[in-house]
Amino acid sequence: MSKGRVLISGGAGFIGSHTAEELLRAGYEVRLLDNLTPPVHDGNWPAWLPKEAERVLGDVRNRDDWAKALRGVDAVIHLAAHQDLLPNFSQFFHVNSVGTALLYEVIVAEKLPVRKVVVASSQFVYGEGGYRCEKDGEVFPDGRDPQRLARALWETVCPKCGGAIQPLPLVESHANPRNQYSIAKYSQELMAVSLGRNYCIPSVALRYSIVQGARQSYRNAYSGVLRVFTLQMMNGQPASIFEDGGQLRDYVNVGDVARANCLVLESDAANYEVFNVGGGHSHTVLEFAEIVREVLGANVGLDVSGEYRVGDTRHSVSGITKLERLGWLPTKRPRDSVSEYVEWIRGQTLEKDYAAEALAMLRQTGALRKAG
Repeated sequence: MSKGRVLISGGAGFIGSHTAEELLRAGYEVRLLDNLTPPVHDGNWPAWLPKEAERVLGDVRNRDDWAKALRGVDAVIHLAAHQDLLPNFSQFFHVNSVGTALLYEVIVAEKLPVRKVVVASSQFVYGEGGYRCEKDGEVFPDGRDPQRLARALWETVCPKCGGAIQPLPLVESHANPRNQYSIAKYSQELMAVSLGRNYCIPSVALRYSIVQGARQSYRNAYSGVLRVFTLQMMNGQPASIFEDGGQLRDYVNVGDVARANCLVLESDAANYEVFNVGGGHSHTVLEFAEIVREVLGANVGLDVSGEYRVGDTRHSVSGITKLERLGWLPTKRPRDSVSEYVEWIRGQTLEKDYAAEALAMLRQTGALRKAG
């Protein structure tokens, strides 16, 4: 017997396809909503999507598409989002913010019996997050000074005394989004928690850390270091390391993210809350590049270029204690995710050098700059 029908927006994507599989295993019926547009897609439904999942072609910016997709649905996992690093600022809000507002608008206007909404947010809503200063205690820097970055001074300093500080785990009580993507993502969180509570639509927001694993789009410039490092090293090129490679990050496997989506979907204790979904361990970018190189068995170097991404954070490592209290734990480490991705990408047909194209575009638009 079915446990109900769940709509996944962005369902043809990386996280969406894995979440669909997890829901089907758990006994749900699944409907996928996606517009299949570049750069993530090529206009076609991916071959790896489960055949049991119903498919609806549509755009989250279109009210009629939402209305069609929501008919007969018991719950929604809203993953559809615009993701890149380019300065097309309005696009982030058209897709992410307006799309989420329309979801709630249609549910309320048509009095739909949707029992739960899970909204995907991002670790990057934190900005720099919290740090510990020996003199001033816990502090929250308001982003890094562009003048310091231009001089290759990468580390964040205390906003009170200007001294050295140490990063703390990111906790859900804080947010300070600093770029177009994270601002739009934070707006989605606020809508989920506030509109959900106002209109008695149980809702949850999940702040994903850097999600990795098989099916991560090789066409999308935003999809991160796993994609870039793997594609570069497979082509015999050195991996492009931004800043000095000392940035701390945490990486979470897409299978663990899919389990987290299902957990909060079924947990009343998660209603109207925000949760981090992270890997539980920190790694520098240089350490992660070494993992990719070892998994590939690549005999290539690492290119520490001194370039930096505008609006990027120095250190971002999420605390996951709050989600652990609901019974979730990450089961895989970065090496597992890299192995899964490498196995998958070796079975794909790559039409061009996507990594080089993406880096060139970032430089051309000024989203990637050189210190000095």
